[in-house]
Amino acid sequence: MTTSQRKKRLVEFQLAEQPFRAGEVAIVGAGPGDPGLLTLRALMLIQQADAVVYDRLVSPQIMELVNPLAERFHVGKASGCHSVPQEDTNELLVQLAIKQRRVVRLKGGDPYIFGRGGEEAEFLVENDIDFLVVPGITSASGCASYCGIPLTHRDYAQSVTFVTGHRKADHAFELNWKVLAAPGQTRVFYMGLHNAPTIVRELTAHGLSGDCPVALVERGTTPQQHMTVTTLTNLEKTIAMEGFQPPTLIIVGEVVQLAEKLAQPVQAGWDSALTSLAAAHATLHPA
Repeated sequence: MTTSQRKKRLVEFQLAEQPFRAGEVAIVGAGPGDPGLLTLRALMLIQQADAVVYDRLVSPQIMELVNPLAERFHVGKASGCHSVPQEDTNELLVQLAIKQRRVVRLKGGDPYIFGRGGEEAEFLVENDIDFLVVPGITSASGCASYCGIPLTHRDYAQSVTFVTGHRKADHAFELNWKVLAAPGQTRVFYMGLHNAPTIVRELTAHGLSGDCPVALVERGTTPQQHMTVTTLTNLEKTIAMEGFQPPTLIIVGEVVQLAEKLAQPVQAGWDSALTSLAAAHATLHPA
């Protein structure tokens, strides 16, 4: 057996081994929706699971890959409408583990990026439940890539910030707007449709130009993906005219103007707003 063959066999063994035991909980990121973006470890876990506790943002295509014999528990949440309170979800994970199920907590995107995975992991620790975490491709990265938007670029953005677009019901929507309005960065707002007026008002009040390009990406990486490019000033109007609904990312920054050049239109799912606005922003390209 050659060295190459031995290495290949070792990798195959590592992928085939039992990744978790009965009574454990695997907190797994399912990625932004396209099943092709699911990790190999995530695929193994959902195919071996006895119970899958999944969110609204996990795509139907990914759910088709789940072990057909596994119990399924939908605990999906929408802004302002939680079908299952977070406390009940936490308790469900513990009770399934106590019953010696191999439990997968399946989340859209990455479980530790605005996915409440950290809260659930804390609860498992407090209840002496063994767990593991499998990261997933977060929505910001997956959706932006599918739309031809590099989140960083030497000519446009030297940093990227992921921002939650809403807070708990008892918390005000307060962010460090001065920092977010600073030039040379890309801002990605998760779950921000409801607070779009605040985003526009605060960013412009702290110095960001109203002409700054903005992309809206609904159901990114899925066959239902809908993407439009607008400006910060026209953000609210575009949301209303195009009928954007959650889950929609709001990407704010000069990198957005690269979408026309880098995206494949069939994949991006954009509408006619992109072409006209790209022309308006052509002068923003650095020399």
